[in-house]
Amino acid sequence: MKNKLETTKKIALAEIKKADSFDGLEKIRIKYLGRKSELTDVLRGLKDLSNEKKKEVGELANKTREEIEDSIKYQVLSIKQRELSGLDEKERIDITYPGEKIEAGHLHPITQTRYMIEEIFKSMGFLVVEDREVEDEFHNFDALNMPQNHPARDMQDTFFLKSGAVPRTQTSSVQIRYMEKNKPPLKIVSSGRVYRNENADTTHGFNFHQVECLMADKAGKITISNFKSVLSEFMKGLFGKNVKIRLRPSYFPFVEPGFETDVSCPYCNGKGCRICKNSGWIELGGSGMVNQKVFTSVGLPEDEYEGFAFGFGIERLAMIKFGIDDLRLFYSGDLRFLEQF
Repeated sequence: MKNKLETTKKIALAEIKKADSFDGLEKIRIKYLGRKSELTDVLRGLKDLSNEKKKEVGELANKTREEIEDSIKYQVLSIKQRELSGLDEKERIDITYPGEKIEAGHLHPITQTRYMIEEIFKSMGFLVVEDREVEDEFHNFDALNMPQNHPARDMQDTFFLKSGAVPRTQTSSVQIRYMEKNKPPLKIVSSGRVYRNENADTTHGFNFHQVECLMADKAGKITISNFKSVLSEFMKGLFGKNVKIRLRPSYFPFVEPGFETDVSCPYCNGKGCRICKNSGWIELGGSGMVNQKVFTSVGLPEDEYEGFAFGFGIERLAMIKFGIDDLRLFYSGDLRFLEQF
């Protein structure tokens, strides 16, 4: 029986040393230490031996079991160490190796321009307000003194939803909703996406952005001089201190008197270039003193308040600021264009 134990131990230790996986070691453990192993059979046969032999063989059997168990534990550690060493080689990080540049995105030029505009107005004490993009006809047209037969309501200019609502055609609707809940004095600026049923070309789009400014107070406190001052500061903040503004009489239902607003070309200082089409001036959009019908539409008494308002396309402002001659580039998704910003 002693010889059997020695032989079993020798074979087991040799197999354990050759094992190169945890599964292989588990099979060896079951083979030599399991309930049906040769070592277990020896221990079960001790009852048939004399007391002297029982003690001698029992001690040898337990020593054999311990050596096999220790050998298995050592081999488990050895296999783990080999696997960890392999991982170290695969996942090793050389901290002295030059790092690779991580490509990061950035804000779209329209978003950049919008934030610039809002910061300029906030520096002058204006509150930035936002509201819904899908409007009813009252807030989009009626409250802005646009009669039922006004051309702006025509399907050629406005998208209509089946519900009768409209994707807003200008951010003026935000001003109407704000005045319904807040009485003058107020200084607000609203910016956001608007929609018009137009063909896309170099200067127009069916989906673009606007920024609109409104300042109102008791009658006599807000004049055209205040309007020109705020407008001038805004333009200087966006295009530089050398730019000038020009107002030309025009008609808009929501202002009286109304003006077309021009800014001197920041690229040629009014001398004439391709950006301003050699005129020295660039047209921006409508402006003027708020029509009293706009105040009464939100429940304010007629002739009790006065104010000014103006609204410009953010894409147009971005085109002027960055010297871009085609509005469609902003929405082309061309990384060669966008990465310049």
